[in-house]
This record gives sequence, C-alpha cells and structure tokens, in this order.
Amino acid sequence: MIKVSVMYPNSKDVQFDIAYYKNSHLPMISKALGTALKGLELDLGLASRVPGEPAPYVAIAHLLFDDVAAFQASFGPHAKVFADDVKNYSNVQGELQISELITF
Repeated sequence: MIKVSVMYPNSKDVQFDIAYYKNSHLPMISKALGTALKGLELDLGLASRVPGEPAPYVAIAHLLFDDVAAFQASFGPHAKVFADDVKNYSNVQGELQISELITF
C-alpha cells in the first residue's frame, strides 16, 4: 500500500477555501480515480510544535493506492484537470509525496 500526500504549505499570505476543497475538489478526485483509490483522508492544520505558531501546512490530503503503478495509471489521465482546479480553492500549489505505508 502506498500513500500519496498532497501538502499545502501555510504562510501569512496563503488562501485556502476548505469548504470548496472538501465539497468539490476531493469528491471530483475520488470520482475520477474510481476503485484505484483505496482511501482518502484530509488533515487540516491547527498548530505547530511551537505554541502560538501556525501549522506548517494549511491542509494535507492523503490518498491510498495499492502501488505506485495504480496511482500513476488512475491519476495521470486527470492530472491537468486536477491542477487546473487549484485556482478555485488556493493561491498555493501543493507539494506531492509518495510514501510506502507501514502500519504498526
């Protein structure tokens, strides 16, 4: 199992429409990826390790797939549509990381 994390860096100038992201963007992605998508989670940043400082990321979406090939095959054909939608909810591009998921 792999986890694809899309992390949106936080800053004083960041704009992020959580309602649009939750109610439009993520459902669009889920529908487009179909059964290749095994799970989807959204983290909304609350704080950092330093009291009073904002979270380093305003939001992080985690998408689960069986393997990298399944991610690439399902995501690739829709990548442009997904990227073009960013302007509808944020002024910052997400950073993408693919990780092997190990649970204990």
